Amino acid sequence: MRALRHLWMLVVLAGMTSGLSAASTNEPALPTLVEIFPKVVERAKQETENDRQFQLNYIFVHSKLMEFRNGDGDLKKHEAKVFTNYPAIKRQREKSAKPPPPRKNEPVSETHSNVRGKQFDENDFAISSNLVTRFDFKLIGRVQLNQRPTLIIDFEPKKGKLPERNLKDKFINKAAGRVWLDEADYAISKVDLRLTDRVSVLGGLVGAIWKFTYKFERDRLPDGLWFTRDETWHLEGREVIFTRVVDFHGERTAVQKEKPAASETETAGR
Repeated sequence: MRALRHLWMLVVLAGMTSGLSAASTNEPALPTLVEIFPKVVERAKQETENDRQFQLNYIFVHSKLMEFRNGDGDLKKHEAKVFTNYPAIKRQREKSAKPPPPRKNEPVSETHSNVRGKQFDENDFAISSNLVTRFDFKLIGRVQLNQRPTLIIDFEPKKGKLPERNLKDKFINKAAGRVWLDEADYAISKVDLRLTDRVSVLGGLVGAIWKFTYKFERDRLPDGLWFTRDETWHLEGREVIFTRVVDFHGERTAVQKEKPAASETETAGR
């Protein structure tokens, strides 16, 4: 789901150009759009490297739970994975990494599904005037989130017919929700979004999704890196002839910075 986070960063960027205005309060004045926009753009460029540095420098436990149910709510499949990130191993794998083999499109059945929360590629959602025109935005104000000033922005799709070239366009055109934007780093710290309407796949002959919600929360580490602490999504729809209800929950716990090896400490002290 990392690319989804990038998608909603792009949504925030779009909102910054859509004429938001700050309401006067007793707090310090909200930053102007001229001040916000270049900082958010710069932050968006840093997100991929931010995630990479987090994995290369921090030990953490990443747990994932995915459950598949049928239309009656009966649990049909349960997948639980727990992975511990060790930076030294990550660095070694990065040196010899090879592209993963393509996933086979296996037949859909009562116990198998192709629905796995496939992540989008952030390159599919490049910032453009086309993206900007798809949403209406409202700056709600400023709150303290994890003791940090945070801007709240609501967004919803514009009325009328919007460009729809592929499945990703269909999701974007019917996405609405709220984004919390860290006012110091201009990084997304929290997202809560939903589909506003049904999304059909290939005209409804193959499937349809009538409910999808997605939430995540991020924490900032002392060195300025951000990581996704908690992530959940819920999907209800039809895949071929089977009704699907899919729930996903992922979290990162026991986060601690890797201690430098003895050789690295000696080198630094010279």
